[in-house]
Amino acid sequence: MRVANEWTEYQVLDTANGEKLEQIGGYIFLRPDPQVIWNKDKDLSKNKIDAKYKRVKDKSGEWTLSNRMPKSFTISRKGIKFHIEPMNFKHICLFPEQAVNWDIMTDLIKSANREIKLLNLFAYTGGASVVCALANAKVTHVDASKSMIEIAKINANLNNISNIRYILDDCKKFVEKEIRRGNTYDAIILDPPSFGRGPNKEVWKIEDDIFDFVRLCSKLLSDNPLFVLINSYTTGLQPTVMANILNTTISGGKTECYEVGLATKQDGVILPCGCSAIKTFK
Repeated sequence: MRVANEWTEYQVLDTANGEKLEQIGGYIFLRPDPQVIWNKDKDLSKNKIDAKYKRVKDKSGEWTLSNRMPKSFTISRKGIKFHIEPMNFKHICLFPEQAVNWDIMTDLIKSANREIKLLNLFAYTGGASVVCALANAKVTHVDASKSMIEIAKINANLNNISNIRYILDDCKKFVEKEIRRGNTYDAIILDPPSFGRGPNKEVWKIEDDIFDFVRLCSKLLSDNPLFVLINSYTTGLQPTVMANILNTTISGGKTECYEVGLATKQDGVILPCGCSAIKTFK
């Protein structure tokens, strides 16, 4: 387990009965978390809450916001700013546990002492794109959601970044086109959802598609690659599964795998938030 730290404006305050209580900036959020199967007799909703997400029958769910809660606001980590906004499916435009991977990638890019062409697939709101661009990588950001790309641009603007290339496309189709064009990348990030649909209703299911997709992406690696990172939020996929996929699709390098998590204010409680595997070439 690697725990995301050095957050000064984000903290998990408590976890109980399928929910997590978070302080984000100056506001208190309550969101569902399926990993939290402990403290079933504890009711976190009794706290003073600014933003609460509740699942609704026949719908994904809905937010209830306090009068003082703004539509959006900004928090930062290590001087890097991030846009926060309550969104569909309980999202807030940020996955704070990914700070684990941001730090690893930043160190790798900076230590390379050369320009790194980086491809960020399923790039969401661009936390990794911003962090890697600030480390001087040349980033191509690909996502199938126009609204998420717009928020990624907000994150870039917050940090005075103007050189990220944004691509609205199904990730598999984009990779296939890049292979035909003969383009290559020194680093690739894959952060796929468990399930999703592309702009033309292309279906993605991680258990069925991730192996073939990583094998396809391996054709985009340059002759002098730096790293390939896979992140997964799917409960059934263990870190070693991600490592096995990297090792059976990409030769050479060194592979590490780990859970990512967040410390909570509760003594000794670490909230698991998915798993990652990274293959590095040095």
